[in-house]
Formats: sequence, C-alpha cells, structure tokens
Amino acid sequence: MNTTTGSYALVGSVVGRDAGVVEKLWKVWAVILGKASLSEWYSFGALGKIPNGWCPRGGQAQNPYVASGDPCGSSSGSAISVAANMVSVSLGSETHGSILCPSDYNPVVGFKPTVGLTSRAGVIPISSRQDTIGPIARTVSDAVYLLDEIVGFDSRDSEATSEAAKFIPDGGYKQFLNKDGIRGKRLGVVRHPFLDYLNRSIVSTFGSHLDILRARGATIVDDLEIANIDIISDPARSGELMLMLAEFKSSINEYLKELAISPVRSLADIIDFHQNNPELEKLQEYGQHTFIESEKTSGIGEKETKAVEYLEKLSQDGFEKLMTDYKLDALVAPGISLSMTVLAIGGYPGITVPAGYHSNGMPSGICFGGLKGTEPKLIELAFAFEQATRLRKPPFSESFDITGDFLFGTV
Repeated sequence: MNTTTGSYALVGSVVGRDAGVVEKLWKVWAVILGKASLSEWYSFGALGKIPNGWCPRGGQAQNPYVASGDPCGSSSGSAISVAANMVSVSLGSETHGSILCPSDYNPVVGFKPTVGLTSRAGVIPISSRQDTIGPIARTVSDAVYLLDEIVGFDSRDSEATSEAAKFIPDGGYKQFLNKDGIRGKRLGVVRHPFLDYLNRSIVSTFGSHLDILRARGATIVDDLEIANIDIISDPARSGELMLMLAEFKSSINEYLKELAISPVRSLADIIDFHQNNPELEKLQEYGQHTFIESEKTSGIGEKETKAVEYLEKLSQDGFEKLMTDYKLDALVAPGISLSMTVLAIGGYPGITVPAGYHSNGMPSGICFGGLKGTEPKLIELAFAFEQATRLRKPPFSESFDITGDFLFGTV
C-alpha cells in the first residue's frame, strides 16, 4: 500500500518491506484494515498554516463528536478511526504532540512511548531524536496490549531500539493494569504555562480530577515550576525548530533513496512537485515555507550539534531535575500542553486518557508524563484513573450516526 503522508507527491511509491511495527503485528495475527488519513506531511510542510487533519488524498478529517470541531493532528485518522468504532486499535506517530493531541481531542487513549521503545523503521521520518510510534485505543488496556506487541529491538532502527530495550520489563506491560495504581504515587502539577490560557471551567474540572487522584491515594505536589519553561515552550527560542529543519532534510532524503520505486527522490523533488501540481497540492497554496527552509539546511553541523546539547540541557535542568528533586512519579496536566513541549524535546513518554467534555461537546483529556522508561508507572496511573472515572462516551453526530455498545477488543 502507498505510504504517502497524505500527499500526492508519493503516490505510486513502493516500499522495500513493511515497517518494523507492522511486521511485529503480522506475527501476532493482527488484522490490518488499512491506512488512516493524517495531516499532510505531519503538518510539517507549512507549520501553522495547514488545517489540522487536512490532506489532499483524504480531504478534511472530521471530529466524530463535534462536526465543526478540531480533530487535531497529525495522526488525526488514527484517533478518529478508533473513536468512531471503525477499528479496535490503531497506531500513530509523534514528533511533537501528534499522538497525544488527536487522542485528546477525539477522545481516546493515546500512548506516546519513550523514543526508541518502538521501531521507526519504515516510517516517514521528521526527527530521529523525537519520532516515536505508539498505540491509540478506546481503553488503556487495549493500548497496553498493543504496546506489548510492538516494543523491542529492530536491526533497522538499531541505535534507538537497543538503547530503549533496557526499559522493557520482564513479563511486558500488561502486568501494570492495576486498578489501585494511583495509590502511593507522587504527582506534580505545573500550572505555568500549562493552565494559563485555559478557561475557568477546564481548570475547575482539572481540580476535580486532582481530587479524584488524591482520594485514591496520590500525593499531589502543586504549583511547581520547570526551569526555563518559557524557552522550552517556544521551538524557535529553544532551537528545536532549527534542528528539526536540518534533521528533516537529511532523514527524508535518506528515506526516499531507499524506496524501491518513487516519483520523488529528495526534498527538492517534493517542493518541485507541489509547485508544479497546485491543483493537487494545496500545500503550494499554504506556501510550504517549512520545506523551503529545510531545503536550505546543510545537515548536522556545529550549530545543530550545539542545539542538540542545549535541548538536552534544558530537559536535564528542567523536567528531569524537577522530577528528581520532588521524587515525582509523573507530571499530570489537562489537555495537551505537557505533550507539546516538555515531553517532545526530551523523548519522554506520555499517555492521555478521556477526562470529560466542554460545554460545546468537544472532548478533553488528562495527560500523565514521566521520565524515560517510566511506562509502567504511567500505565498504572492511566488505568486506575480510567477505571475510577469512566468518562468516555460513544460519539453521536449527524455525520457519524454511531449508536449502540462499543466493541472493546484487544489485538
């Protein structure tokens, strides 16, 4: 099947073999129904301009809860297909919020693993530092069963997967589906900037969720601060964007060269395709400014190496120090704010769980994030919260006339 990131530029391309995570799923007899739509080129072609969930091949993805609602991205279709009961589980990829955001908005369980816990081989890349593949499901248990089947070493992604393999527990992750998993946990709350721009009702609902966590045995350490959080939250100031531009060009060129057949073989070819086919590719209309800036880069040089070191220092002096100093098991936050900044640049894991609905019907989730390899703790927290609240409801809208019981299956 064509792997195109929603773009006509890669229609007709032929991959040499299945992605590493897909090979693992075949081995456990998963029934793979197809490929989901997504925000074209992960929204990376024209950052800030491409509508969430829009791509030329699939059109505009629609939130199954609110017809005019934001489906988020980039793994829009993966989350929607699960939310609308089209499939039992799906996979998404995340570089900067692309699993956790659509899962939060649709609403389903999205699990972003530690970078390297799952193989990226065969997946169209952006950044080897930040790219990760993770489960999307209607329940935490389904997500965890899927995670168990896709983690592990892959020789085609050897450096990352060999490093992360040390985190995989004997007996897998299913053993951490513990209804009493909140008890004894120390959870941190960082209000600035994660709660600064949320309306009062969301903040109030989050306060109720904190009360639930306390009632089930968690210690909440509130009003914490992450050092340099304003810099971390700004990809331009932190150097994340500059580094991703260089990483994308080198990684996408390498990916295209390895294809058995492809109409494009470089980022320059992709830019030309958009310019020459405006009737197919609205990305030309949006300006594809990110692609053009990426094409101007010259690989990982001294400037980029310093940017990597700076991002690592920001993570070490910020998130990691906070977690260590306060002996925290996880940070907890409403929505996607935590996933879009802190978890992204450090390659840290996070999981979002449905946690309610806004007055207009739009869903909202709660996110638990932790240090690398802390998936067991995050699973315990997410599962126990889900079992205590059961806030997810089936969708019903004019466009997705879905009623009746949901099918809760596992791979």
